[in-house]
Amino acid sequence: MYKIQTLNKIAEEGLSRFPTDKYTLDITDENPDAIIVRSASLHEMEFSANTKTIARAGAGVNNIPLNKCTEQGIVVFNTPGANANAVKELVIAAMLISSRRITDGINWTKSLKGKGDEVKGLVEKGKSNFKGPEIYGKTLGVIGLGAIGMLVANAAEALGMRVIGFDPYISIDSAWQLSKNVEKARSLDALLSEADYISLHVPLMDGTKEFIDASKFAVMKDGVRLMNFARGGLVNKDDLLVALDSGKVGAFITDFPQDRLLDHDNIIPVPHLGASTPESETNCAIMAVDQIREYLENGNIKNSVNFPAADMPRNGGPRIIIANKNIPAMVGKITAVLAERNINIEDMLNQHRGDIAYNIIDVDQVVSEEDVEKIRGIEGVILVRVL
Repeated sequence: MYKIQTLNKIAEEGLSRFPTDKYTLDITDENPDAIIVRSASLHEMEFSANTKTIARAGAGVNNIPLNKCTEQGIVVFNTPGANANAVKELVIAAMLISSRRITDGINWTKSLKGKGDEVKGLVEKGKSNFKGPEIYGKTLGVIGLGAIGMLVANAAEALGMRVIGFDPYISIDSAWQLSKNVEKARSLDALLSEADYISLHVPLMDGTKEFIDASKFAVMKDGVRLMNFARGGLVNKDDLLVALDSGKVGAFITDFPQDRLLDHDNIIPVPHLGASTPESETNCAIMAVDQIREYLENGNIKNSVNFPAADMPRNGGPRIIIANKNIPAMVGKITAVLAERNINIEDMLNQHRGDIAYNIIDVDQVVSEEDVEKIRGIEGVILVRVL
């Protein structure tokens, strides 16, 4: 039986996909085969030697110590795209809210409480303070055309907007699904200079930290509306406030509020609602569970953030899973152990990601614990499992 530990509330639609004859769920188990987590921090957690995988029911993995997991041979998964539609809908709402000043108007209208029969006249008199442009016919620039950016681009185009996309690393899957009417930006500067609205959908890493700064704001149209539903660190806050005060940026809508951004009239702070839908939580849970099962039962890896992707169909016989440091001669040393025991390799897959190599080896006979220990003893081997 595989033991699964859940560290947050995980949607039952996902957990129910664990067959009860193979899996047990226990939130207190200190020796689990797998952990499913949402927001709980694992940085201070000591992992059991039995723990093989951790799945984050969501996209961000900053609550998981990736280096530590890699060193211990723990495969970490996330669920990219599971909340894509939820975020897409929020981005579309953000464009409408920022254009039509809807929230300002609602808050002002609520302030009229107690005015009695005067309310109707006050509303008619004051509504002109909240007028704003329609999004139809305007230009949206989408930076990053992954699962979310692609959906945002397609939805905006369907609403009658001109959409320009920029993503030098667009995947084949996203490209296939992108509307034919979405224009490819000639350059990032071209997108920034033409867009009435800009939506960010890029990951946060060293190369994208404070990606939007004074130099990027200088290229943008006056009054542009900027939306960040990707990661909080993508925008330089000092430069943003200057751009807002000057009118270069007409509105900034973010799903990542910070104290210093809460008192500016032209900032709309959303309380990190991107994935806060029951559908999104269900999708994330289902994807996390399916990835755990595929890894534990077959050794296949999809959507890992620290191990290479690897997928090989089973041939019905024993399967050996080996992870090792990506250094020369490792495959030869591993296969030599099998050859010594007259174990024939029927199929094999070797993948690598940075410093980590991952091997799936299907063989024609049972592999003994002695053989496993001999492979495990090879310098550079991180994990060995027999399925």
